[in-house]
Amino acid sequence: MLPSKPLALIAGPCVIESEAHVHFLARKIRDTVGPEFVFKASFDKANRSSGQSYRGPGVREGLRILEGLRDEGYRTLTDIHEPWQAEIAAEACDILQIPAFLCRQTDLLVAAAQTGRIVNIKKGQFVSPWDIRHAADKVVAAGNDQVFLTERGTTFGYNNLVVDMRSLAIMRSFGFPVVFDATHSVQMPGAAGTQSGGQPQFIEPLARAAVAVGVDALFVEVHENPAEALSDGANALPLSELAGFWNRLLEIDAVTRRHLTPATE
Repeated sequence: MLPSKPLALIAGPCVIESEAHVHFLARKIRDTVGPEFVFKASFDKANRSSGQSYRGPGVREGLRILEGLRDEGYRTLTDIHEPWQAEIAAEACDILQIPAFLCRQTDLLVAAAQTGRIVNIKKGQFVSPWDIRHAADKVVAAGNDQVFLTERGTTFGYNNLVVDMRSLAIMRSFGFPVVFDATHSVQMPGAAGTQSGGQPQFIEPLARAAVAVGVDALFVEVHENPAEALSDGANALPLSELAGFWNRLLEIDAVTRRHLTPATE
């Protein structure tokens, strides 16, 4: 991803709710933004606030569903949580994502790297932008230089996150494509008791700022009815708002890229 290319989009639900729902959302997103996007959904949400919360269909069924999307021509991304999941997830997905809480887990990073897939590392809420370089270096040392780095906010006291826009420029200076996670950045971890809260009214303001700073891709969780979502609905972008949201960001991106130095330089 270089400044000559337009902003890329990673979008989808937080978790796979059903096979029919995944295909429904993928079609709707494609109809809204075109085919050049990456569909994101997790087969398991292993770090839910409560042990009673919905986690997903599990690795085997979830990956079968995601592989079905790839068979229809979609590019796909999913989280992995344990090293043994990397190889089988790579058979179904184009990008393997390292969750923020696991971004320093060496065995997980190496296992993802060894699949040869793109590895998207989410910067932990507890990690500085300059320290996430070490996670990327672990992937490169394992023989894979296809690394994305994702900003998703930094812990600010209890149940709150802030985004330091300087981190986008710092991470980009390492030479890896940088992604801004606009929806998890407005999450309020654990703020709703047994689940996380969110401030979705700030999704677009933060996304605009990040695109103006200069990022290679935007990550946004989308749901047709966030109030009924089985995970992270409090910080999801309503599907009905995606078209206007994305078009406004592309306008900002077109201006930004004329003045942006390639991430590889």
